Amino acid sequence: MMRQILLINPNSSGKTTEMMVRIAAAGLPDDVQIVGATAQNSPAMITTAVELAASANEVVDIGVREAAGFAGIIVGAYGDPGLKSLQDRVIIPVVGICEASMLEASEAGRRFGVATVTPDLVDSIEDAARRLNLSHLFSGVRLTPGDPVELAADPERLQAALADAVRACLEKDRAEAVIIGGGPLGQAAMALAPLFDAPIVAPIPAAVRRLLGMLTTEAAGPA
Repeated sequence: MMRQILLINPNSSGKTTEMMVRIAAAGLPDDVQIVGATAQNSPAMITTAVELAASANEVVDIGVREAAGFAGIIVGAYGDPGLKSLQDRVIIPVVGICEASMLEASEAGRRFGVATVTPDLVDSIEDAARRLNLSHLFSGVRLTPGDPVELAADPERLQAALADAVRACLEKDRAEAVIIGGGPLGQAAMALAPLFDAPIVAPIPAAVRRLLGMLTTEAAGPA
């Protein structure tokens, strides 16, 4: 039986949703399908804490409305807007790309950093590490220069700027793994991963792996 996973993009860009779905669908089992849903009331790219918080209600609304048709849900913005509220309101597993990527990056006690483009979201990233009790492993955030929306619109420049931020995490902050922090940065994250010896964690695949693990455990039932 086909199992469907709903990927909610809290950004209002359908193009970004399509990119996220492509990344999430890569290498999936034959009986799993990713379906995207795009928020309508947010900017095309969330760049501030106010925008992130404002997107939470729509994420919850979409998830609650669609949950009956899906095996699980992924919240596809770095900052996981609405994650806890949605988890409380549906009976299927719900994961966020921020939480999943931090848990994966910190496996085996690895020290990890985040490379990203949004300076106004640094506090929310640090808060996420604290909520997950990972502050002792978190080496900090390294940012790209310039306007994040303009940078994200230029894939080559985005990848080069994020590569510099990754190097700063590894060389200056002594991170042992680096997360590319942002749903709209998903394609850049995939492109950067082979360029470094250290693990470069792409949040969307990390969320898929976490959710599939939860679904497998759920299907197995009590030990």
